[in-house]
Amino acid sequence: MKSFFLSLRSEFFKSRNTLAFWGAIILPLFLCTVVFLGYYFKADSIIRGMKGANGEAAWFQYLSIILGVMGSLLLPMYLIFMTYSVNNIEHKAETWKSLFSLPIPKFTVYASKALYTLLLVFIILVLFVVLSIAYGLILGKMKPGFHLLDADLKDIFNKVSQIYFKLFIASLGIISIQFFFSLIWQDFMKPMGLGFVLLVVSLIALKWEYSYIIPYSLPLKSIMGLSKGSVLFDKEAWVSIAYALSFFTLGYFVITKRSVI
Repeated sequence: MKSFFLSLRSEFFKSRNTLAFWGAIILPLFLCTVVFLGYYFKADSIIRGMKGANGEAAWFQYLSIILGVMGSLLLPMYLIFMTYSVNNIEHKAETWKSLFSLPIPKFTVYASKALYTLLLVFIILVLFVVLSIAYGLILGKMKPGFHLLDADLKDIFNKVSQIYFKLFIASLGIISIQFFFSLIWQDFMKPMGLGFVLLVVSLIALKWEYSYIIPYSLPLKSIMGLSKGSVLFDKEAWVSIAYALSFFTLGYFVITKRSVI
C-alpha cells in the first residue's frame, strides 16, 4: 500500500506542470466565469427571457448552459487530451523501462496512473460543482431579479452534485479507452486523432436508438437524460462502467507485456 501511494504521489509531481493538471483547474474556472459575466452584463434581457422562472427553475436554466458546453465539448476533449498527457510523460522521457525495473509491482505502477487520471477528472467536476454554485450565489446577490436565492440551496447543491457524479460515471468509458490508446501508441496523432474521430462519430449518431453503446456519447446523453428523471445508475452508466472495467483490465495486460530489457 505504501508503494502505491508513493507511485500516486510521483504521478502528481510528474504532471503538476502539465496542461493536463492545470486544465482541470483552468477549464471550470474559465467556463463558469464566462457564463457568470454573460448573465451579469445581460441580466435584464435574460430575466425577461426567463418568463418568471425563479428558485430551482432559475438555477437549472443557469446551470444548463455550463452543463451543455462542458458535457458536449469541453469535458470529452479534456479527457482525450489528459489521458494522453499522463502516459506521454513516460513515453517522452523513455522511462517505462526504468519504472518497471523498480522493486514495485507492475500493477502498482498501472493502478497509480489509472487512479491519477480518475482523480484529475474528479477534481475538474468538483470544481464545476463548487464554482457553478458559488457564482450562482454571487449572481443571486448582485442581481436579485434572477431569484436564485429563493431556492432551497441545500437541495440545489445535492441535485447538482448528483448530476456531476452521474457525469463522472458516464465519463469512465472514454477515460479507460483513451488511457488504453495512450499506452499502446507513443505518438500524438493516433490516440488523440482517433479519440476526436470517435467523438465526432458519437455526436453524429446521437439520435440513433443504440447510440448508448458508443462511450463517447455517454457524457452528453447523461445530461440530455436529466429531464427524464434522476436515476443515478441508468443504462448509460452501466455501459460506461462495463467499458471502463474492460479497457482498464486490457490496459493492465499491455503493461505486463512491456519488456524491461
